[in-house]
Amino acid sequence: MKRIVTSCVALGLAVLTSVVHAADLGTLGPTYGIAEPHLLTFIKQRLRDKERSGELQRLMQEAQTRGIESVQRPAPVPGLRPTETARTFYVDPSFTLDRNVVDAQGRLLFAAGVRKNPLDVVSLSKHLLFFDARDPRQVARARELLTRYGGKVKPILTGGSYLDLMKAWRVAVYFDQQGTLTRHFGIRQVPAIVSQEGQRLRIDEMVLP
Repeated sequence: MKRIVTSCVALGLAVLTSVVHAADLGTLGPTYGIAEPHLLTFIKQRLRDKERSGELQRLMQEAQTRGIESVQRPAPVPGLRPTETARTFYVDPSFTLDRNVVDAQGRLLFAAGVRKNPLDVVSLSKHLLFFDARDPRQVARARELLTRYGGKVKPILTGGSYLDLMKAWRVAVYFDQQGTLTRHFGIRQVPAIVSQEGQRLRIDEMVLP
């Protein structure tokens, strides 16, 4: 490493010496001082100006408000509509393993290519209820189903504020972020409830009264 550094220093000195002793090539063109301010200096000045005018505080407050709003009221799941025609269909949750599954000791549990159904291992302990909390009729139906099934329902919103509903109902309420679950189950209308029937999942898209 010392040899490399020494060589680099020697090379630098050689280049510097050659520049010092270089011939005068004359003036290639007019030269000017750098008129543009340094970028960081410019940015700092702009920030100071915005701070003095109060605009910086306003922008920070707006960003904070947007952040809180996005947490309290996530963007609604696109492509869903209130149920117009009741629909019941079934989903087989089985999937094919794309890699070996091993235990903590590295012993093979399931080989890649094996088709497995998660319901063979664990049952769906609660119904999954998808609904839009911006629709009072859907909220009322969801509350009714929660009572009917003795609380064995997991409320999952596709729109509206889950925090407001949790405060009102005093139960955990979830949100289908980016429509991951509704897309996976093929749900197109809400309210919809997912239940287990044997080794399949039954999905009921329910018409509101």
